[in-house]
Amino acid sequence: QGQLVESGGGSVEAGGSLKLSCIGSALRYNTLMGWFRQAPGKEREGVAVIYAGGGGTYYGDSAKGRFTIAQDNAKNTLYLQMNRLKPEDSAMYYCAAGPGRDSDILRPDAFRVWGQGTQVTVSS
Repeated sequence: QGQLVESGGGSVEAGGSLKLSCIGSALRYNTLMGWFRQAPGKEREGVAVIYAGGGGTYYGDSAKGRFTIAQDNAKNTLYLQMNRLKPEDSAMYYCAAGPGRDSDILRPDAFRVWGQGTQVTVSS
């Protein structure tokens, strides 16, 4: 299935930006790629999903208008550009890959391969 490794997390002030990266062979062999996040005491939440080969992008409500997911097939890399960050965006962010399905693609159970996560902390 391959591994996924995230990077780019850190601490920023509210209103700032971060760009997360995820690299791994699993991005080449799966149809669906995405970013999820999980804050302490909360369920894992779908942030953004992209179909391989330009099949479309989908965003969770919290990410719409502020975050952008993109892929670079040549580099086996997935990105998440996060702008206008808010304290409530603070969480561990995970990269994931999966075979794809017709519905509920922002749910964690649509994905089979997960990275270890990168922490994002936004201060007010």
